[in-house]
Amino acid sequence: MMELSIRGHALWRGLALAAGLGLASIMGSFAGESLPRHGIAMHGEPQLPEGFTHLPYANPDAPKGGRLRIGFQGTFDSLNPFNIKSGSTAQGLSGNVFQTLMARNFDEPFSLYGQIARSIETDATREHVTFHLDPTARFSDGTPITSDDVRFTFDLLKTKGRPQSRGAYGQVKAIDTPDPLTVKYDLTGIQDLELPLILALMPVLSKAHTDVERFQESSLQIPVASGPYVIKDVEAGQRLLLKRNPDYWAKDLPTSRGLYNFDEISIEYYRDPTALYEAFKAGLIDYREETNPSRWLNGYDFPALRDGRVARKAEHLGIPKGLQGFAFNMRRDLFKDVHVREALGLMFDFDWINANLFGGLYARTKSFFDDSELSSSGRPASAHERELLAPWPGAVRDDILEGKWTPPQSDGSGRDRKLAQAAVALLKSAGYQIRDGVMRNVASGAPFAFEIMVGDRSQERLALNYATSLQRIGIEVRVRLVDDVQYQRRRQKFDFDMMPGLWVASASPGNEQRSRWGSASADQEASFNLAGAKSPAIDGMIGQILSARTHEDFVDAVRAYDRVLLSGFYVVPLFHSADQWFAYSTALDRPASVARFAAPLFGATLDTWWRKTK
Repeated sequence: MMELSIRGHALWRGLALAAGLGLASIMGSFAGESLPRHGIAMHGEPQLPEGFTHLPYANPDAPKGGRLRIGFQGTFDSLNPFNIKSGSTAQGLSGNVFQTLMARNFDEPFSLYGQIARSIETDATREHVTFHLDPTARFSDGTPITSDDVRFTFDLLKTKGRPQSRGAYGQVKAIDTPDPLTVKYDLTGIQDLELPLILALMPVLSKAHTDVERFQESSLQIPVASGPYVIKDVEAGQRLLLKRNPDYWAKDLPTSRGLYNFDEISIEYYRDPTALYEAFKAGLIDYREETNPSRWLNGYDFPALRDGRVARKAEHLGIPKGLQGFAFNMRRDLFKDVHVREALGLMFDFDWINANLFGGLYARTKSFFDDSELSSSGRPASAHERELLAPWPGAVRDDILEGKWTPPQSDGSGRDRKLAQAAVALLKSAGYQIRDGVMRNVASGAPFAFEIMVGDRSQERLALNYATSLQRIGIEVRVRLVDDVQYQRRRQKFDFDMMPGLWVASASPGNEQRSRWGSASADQEASFNLAGAKSPAIDGMIGQILSARTHEDFVDAVRAYDRVLLSGFYVVPLFHSADQWFAYSTALDRPASVARFAAPLFGATLDTWWRKTK
């Protein structure tokens, strides 16, 4: 819980802390009192003091000017990133065109500072939160941003927004706008200490310029918003041109100083990764994040790199690594048995794949929060974790509870007999056996067969390798490559057997977990609950994460949650890199410091970078 430092009580607070009094003692002395603050942290105090001048990873003296050319793979058919069809929306709009009430400092796990709302106040239990809007805040047409716009946005996203927005905002008891610059939320009884921060990250849409009736449709209507850029030009599915607004109202705010340095940002879309790579080689785009290890090892020897026009670098990612994997759709009867899911996971031969396809650059992912203090891997559950898990006996396997489970390690031959035998044994316990070389359901005689839906050639290659391994134990797997639009539509409607999924982790997981794994999201179209998980233990652990009042309790809750997810075998874990690989034009420059908890490190459009003037 955030400690509320109060102006006028600074001396008392300092004496109390010096005397070793805890947060609860301080709060008890000022029960019910809340005063406006410049920032808020999920746990403890925000790192940056009132009056800070710029974010620690931004250069406040960065020169302005020039054009940044960025490339993305895929296509787009909408300029609305906030509705249920947001998966096909153009990238680069959030932050550049649309702004939120408060802004993140990515050098902290989860802390927010004034932006459209210049201050926030909340009580000790965070059951009430008030935002005080900046009276200078303006939309790009010059009209002021008022509490009426905030209330309008809240009501709209609560009913017609993305599933995660509906879920979070639906908890709010009441909203009040007593004057044009004040917004009050009643969160009584919710016991969700993160919700004030989620509300602070709500975008603010213009009530006068938003078509409510058509909000849920894909639209290329150029929005009127409050960010540093406006959309200058758009070619559906191909190109987006952003132009820096010279009258941007927040250009001198601490959360903006040193950011948004390019006069224009040109975003080009490419249909496949090879075309995107070739465009970078040809000098048509200025920056690319590389995700193909083979290309990273062997593909960066071309004239522009040799003569110094292009540079490449690997930068360590400080956040938890999250989990990428093949997700089972448990809405299909075939995958309802956990033994089946575990058996299929045994047949993914990471060791062979990593050595033969990826040059050994990857590490096998062991946790949903790998490479961080939040991971349960290699750590026996603490007494507090066991206490948290006690209401759901059997929700965590013994080896996972003791921190001893890891994804299977093969002999690297591509044909590990022991793992295949273990998989067959598990399938037998679930009612399957091999007959004439085909894995069949003993009761019905039906063959074990399913489809893996993929969206690009790299996913296809990986899925085909996995399918070959499964064929060794008589399982028929079809791999289907579909276009971007079909991929998004089928994903949103859960029309797949298995598909790749990516569960990005932050240093402060919270409300977003409901949309990924919460029971209510399993039947909610377009949620990120790909697996269709419905587990009281998962729901309970998400609640524990959101109600944790100290960092120690929070870490225990996340680790226990990690153990529940791992025990469900909802995903075949893949792999990760500890670093972000990227290449860029040497005509660009950036600050020496990197935000510790950002992913990707520099945002989609290099918010902290600039074009060299000499």
